[in-house]
Amino acid sequence: QICLSLVKLLFYLAHSPLGSIVLLDFQPRQFVMVDGNLKVTDMDDASTEELSCKQDNDCTLDFPTKSFPLKCSAVGKCEGINEKKNLFNAYRYFFTYLLPHSAPPALRPLLSDILNATGDLRYGINETLRAFEKVLHLYKSGLYLQKRPLLLKDYISLKGFRTVEGEDYKCWPSYSHLGCLLSIHSAEEAAAICNSQLQCQSFIVTQHRTWTGRPLASFQSSWTDLVPDTNAVVYIKRSASSGERL
Repeated sequence: QICLSLVKLLFYLAHSPLGSIVLLDFQPRQFVMVDGNLKVTDMDDASTEELSCKQDNDCTLDFPTKSFPLKCSAVGKCEGINEKKNLFNAYRYFFTYLLPHSAPPALRPLLSDILNATGDLRYGINETLRAFEKVLHLYKSGLYLQKRPLLLKDYISLKGFRTVEGEDYKCWPSYSHLGCLLSIHSAEEAAAICNSQLQCQSFIVTQHRTWTGRPLASFQSSWTDLVPDTNAVVYIKRSASSGERL
């Protein structure tokens, strides 16, 4: 969410009515999340000036660990230097820390492609935004899910119940530090996740949703202490419930 919001912001800056705007003091502390959108807190160090040049050799974009040769345009300006400077700063301050984590395994290669392409400046901001929107579409639609055996049949579902909240086993990346709370596309995906975790004996699908509209599911090591909850459904492994009375 943070990276996508940042890319949308940089897309606007690259195509602003004032021209391509560069953030000269590009640091994480210069941004804040407001209602799920990343915003710049200080525009004092923004500029629309692009480096003047006479030849291509005048257009080297230098960073501490990398340098990029750019073209000198017919009007004597280094082509796309503001856009590329913003994008590489997004890569080194945000993408490298956030993109490799948290995504479903099937989407990680696509995010790795974005990371590598922006790190080498092979993508401009237009291509980067399209790549992010493709990943978001796959994530929200569930199209990233690979065909696999149907596992939900191995669970008993109880509508209108949940287990008593409390500290349980933890997993990564959890929305709660007290247990294993993950976003899912469907109960079928939740069953696959539960089957992949040795501790998991049950999971609860709630009506709470993430910014992408995906429901949250809580994975637990037991299914006892059920309490009524009209907004939840608890799924219990048949193997865990065998010999017990529901």
